[in-house]
Amino acid sequence: NPDEIQEFVDHSWYRYANGAKGLHPWYGETEPDFTLGPNTKGTKTDIKELDEAHKYSWIKAPRWNGHAMEVGPLARYIIAYASGQEAVKEQVDKSLATFNQNTGLDLGLKQFLPSTIGRTLARALECDLVVDSMIDDWHALVNNIKAGDSSTANVEKWDPKNWPKEAKGVGTNEAPRGALGHWIKIKDGKIENYQAIVPTTWNGSPRDSDGNIGAYEASLLNTPMERPEEPVEILRTLHSFDPCLACSTHVMSEDGQEMSKVKIR
Repeated sequence: NPDEIQEFVDHSWYRYANGAKGLHPWYGETEPDFTLGPNTKGTKTDIKELDEAHKYSWIKAPRWNGHAMEVGPLARYIIAYASGQEAVKEQVDKSLATFNQNTGLDLGLKQFLPSTIGRTLARALECDLVVDSMIDDWHALVNNIKAGDSSTANVEKWDPKNWPKEAKGVGTNEAPRGALGHWIKIKDGKIENYQAIVPTTWNGSPRDSDGNIGAYEASLLNTPMERPEEPVEILRTLHSFDPCLACSTHVMSEDGQEMSKVKIR
């Protein structure tokens, strides 16, 4: 139910008027509030370590019915598999059997699929599935044209002159990266408010007002690293989400020692 979506900014560099906690996108506000917590190390222009008990992200924290959600191919494939979609079950079962045979492991589905490799696999399998679907769509389109149906869209409301002075609309879709939603309010023929919750907002969200973490943070918990000074495991996991942002990862040893520093121009 999209009415149960709210965005929180307790740990995001934004502020809500009137002390609001969570706001639905219809009433969303995007007012920057770049402040650093008292335990931040460094300065605003040279942050060494963020105070995660305070604000620490430019991403809001969307929640559905109070829950943090992971979106994207892995989420779609888990739902499709659990609901018994045969094409997906065949893909996943075959991939798991091949993986176990090649690695000598004996992983079960619940170990294999909700993981970094499972998330990467789901993206590839979904691409394969979508290609087959697009071929079917293409043949259906050609057949329609051959039958004399050349219509492409209902263009009655393409001209803004036909639009009401006040209106609101929402568009939701499953984009390649995951669930995507755009909400718009129009008043006096002008955009009054426009809010979007994109897949990376869902997955990359910081903590909410109850301290619940987003999918990125959850996926990294208890990740073993062979060489902490070269934390490629962290990068592999984050990249498996196909993030749409300029991301960086900070690694500290338990005693606060700096492990490495990377500068990208």
